[in-house]
Amino acid sequence: MPRPLSLLTLLVVCLLWRTAEASLGDRLPEFRECVEVCARENCDPKNNPTHIPFHHRLLFWTCPQECDYTCQHIVTERRLASGQPITQFHGKWPFVRVLGMQEPFSVLFSLGNMVAHQNGLAKLRQSIPSTYPLRRYYVLFAYFGMTTWIFSSVFHVRDFRLTEQLDYFAAGAGVLYGMYYTPIRVFRLDKPTPRRESVLRLWSVLCCSLYVAHVAYLKLWRWNYSYNMAANVVVGLVQNSLWSYFSWKKWRDSHKTWAVWPGVIVAWLMMVMSLELLDFPPLWGALDAHSLWHLGTIGPTIVWYNFLVRDAQDDLANTVKSKDVKA
Repeated sequence: MPRPLSLLTLLVVCLLWRTAEASLGDRLPEFRECVEVCARENCDPKNNPTHIPFHHRLLFWTCPQECDYTCQHIVTERRLASGQPITQFHGKWPFVRVLGMQEPFSVLFSLGNMVAHQNGLAKLRQSIPSTYPLRRYYVLFAYFGMTTWIFSSVFHVRDFRLTEQLDYFAAGAGVLYGMYYTPIRVFRLDKPTPRRESVLRLWSVLCCSLYVAHVAYLKLWRWNYSYNMAANVVVGLVQNSLWSYFSWKKWRDSHKTWAVWPGVIVAWLMMVMSLELLDFPPLWGALDAHSLWHLGTIGPTIVWYNFLVRDAQDDLANTVKSKDVKA
């Protein structure tokens, strides 16, 4: 839930994304000259090319890319020394690599989210009996979450076309699955009644079809950043609205503190997402607003799994009480 929640603020970022790719840094004459000279002096295979460290070659760094990276930092240092602001290159800030990773803190915090989902999965299996009908949906949510953040970390290690697409498709699957299982819990579509079973089948087919159409459009028709984000925003807003309604109704009926956790998580993530609109040059060359957004989703993920467990246990307890009353 935490990653697909509160995506509205990112819509503005997405709409501006295409214009940001051609950054000021790319057009600086000193940067272009630096890259050209570096490539000529270091990348000619017939003129003793500069050796690239093994761990860089392992992450597919080439000589021209090494020149690009080096020149970004040479130009940045000169601009800072002359009192000029840091500028972006290729739509990104000039990050300091760590072991060849392009955005080390984003990698670290993405892995932190993955671990949060992994621990959440263990908590679900430990605290919710296998006979509980919603458990399988929650377990799948954990798997989708782990997959999403694994591909996010891979993308932040090295930004290639392939890793970008895997990141987007995994995130899209996670967002859509979040919308899929939410009404199943809110409206209890898991209950074995003929009408609910029919609705659940139709809902499952619809969600699968939407994802296939989404991927097919991006891969076969047009890779469209604005569409991708708009689609995620719509799906995320549907999910947000349903969980906010559920949280309010559950608290109204039970007055239990844990019932408000979904609403609190929604509010928190909306605030954290605003970091994407407050973009700033990375602190120490590595910690930027995007990585802080990833950091800010770890805590809500942990709380979310606690909520799922408490909600399931409460549901099971109420079921037992109902059976006792009927008996």
